[in-house]
Amino acid sequence: MSIKANIVETSQKRIVIVGGGFGGLQLARKLLKLDYQIVLIDRNNYHQFQPLFYQVATAGLEPSTISFPFRKIFQNNKKIHIRVAEVNAVRASDNQLDTSIGVIDYHYLVIAIGADTNFFGNTKMKELAYPMKSVNEALALRNTILQNYEDALSESDREKRKQLMNIVVVGGGATGVEVAGTLAEMKKSILPKDYPELDFKMMQVYLLEGSPKVLNVMSGNASSKAEKYLNELGVNVFLNSRVKNYDGENVFLENGKEIPTKTLVWAAGVIGNKIEGLNPDVVTPSNRIKVNRNNRVEGYQNIYAIGDIAFMTEEKYPKGHPQVAQVAIQQAVALSKHFKNLLLNKSSVDFSYKDLGSMATIGRNKAVADLPNIKFAGFFAWLVWMFIHLMSLVGGKNRLFAFINWAWSYITFDQSLRLIIKPKTKVK
Repeated sequence: MSIKANIVETSQKRIVIVGGGFGGLQLARKLLKLDYQIVLIDRNNYHQFQPLFYQVATAGLEPSTISFPFRKIFQNNKKIHIRVAEVNAVRASDNQLDTSIGVIDYHYLVIAIGADTNFFGNTKMKELAYPMKSVNEALALRNTILQNYEDALSESDREKRKQLMNIVVVGGGATGVEVAGTLAEMKKSILPKDYPELDFKMMQVYLLEGSPKVLNVMSGNASSKAEKYLNELGVNVFLNSRVKNYDGENVFLENGKEIPTKTLVWAAGVIGNKIEGLNPDVVTPSNRIKVNRNNRVEGYQNIYAIGDIAFMTEEKYPKGHPQVAQVAIQQAVALSKHFKNLLLNKSSVDFSYKDLGSMATIGRNKAVADLPNIKFAGFFAWLVWMFIHLMSLVGGKNRLFAFINWAWSYITFDQSLRLIIKPKTKVK
């Protein structure tokens, strides 16, 4: 007999939200205004601002600046119950969720578990490359980059030193472009001051993209501008270049080229996080869950999915919506209205995604923006990018700290966050 999780029963219908990313958090906030009991489950006790993971990885921001505790967000609100737990499976026939803290009953279930890094079946790459889909992974990458330069100081073999200093970024989307640009700026302005004994002419930053252009989902103008900015920063941009393998010391491309590096950053694709118990027919090959225009999972009456994990088609998006934060946020708002209509016995309007545009920053004073009815690049795009991301952070304190760090870095061409922080292993 399964043990039930300790959550108080009320007369209200219970909505269980799995995942506290952009969609899950937004939905929980909106539902506070309605007559439901809300249970928010996440493996972490904090919300993570994914667009700025690369800033943690490159020592631009501390992890705490882009993270915010759920309990602080919902402090003193008795309508919501937060549980830090792993979800094992959905028991749809019993309206139950099997978790690491016990079984949780639900009247409605919302799956908002997001996506993870897609290594496309390459187990060696998964083992050796560095993804950036969590604060922990971003911090691990920061530790690795800094530790490699510490090791390079003691390495007498030139080729091995080159492997320690070179960094390869795979994937020319927004994350890959932003990481590569920031690393190139670190090479120019920061790392030589920290490691004056090293010859930084040896350090090369590579960006590998399998398609003919970077920022493939943005406009041609944004793509060409981004590539121009990367070249100006000294990034080696290789287009139409696919990675065949990686052994921890060399990247092997399909065209036969080899690049020496001990740091491979993988930003080449995403795949939905798995959740057991659903009918396999509703799960796509990329692990997204098929939903209707109200985000209800196909074949289920009281199970919903939003955000990156949801696969919804509409006329403009026959292959599903892009896996970006705005989709998750807009779907969360629409789903909260749907739950309100359920209380009022009203029908709901089909969801339609409104594209608010795309942006990417390539470095200091360099960014590209494709906004509705206007496309621009350069310093103004960089300012707009900074403002939008700053205001999107959860918590006034986080916004203030991020602003101070960015302002200090801009004025001094430096920052003091290059710390190698490793977890202590207990001796048993």
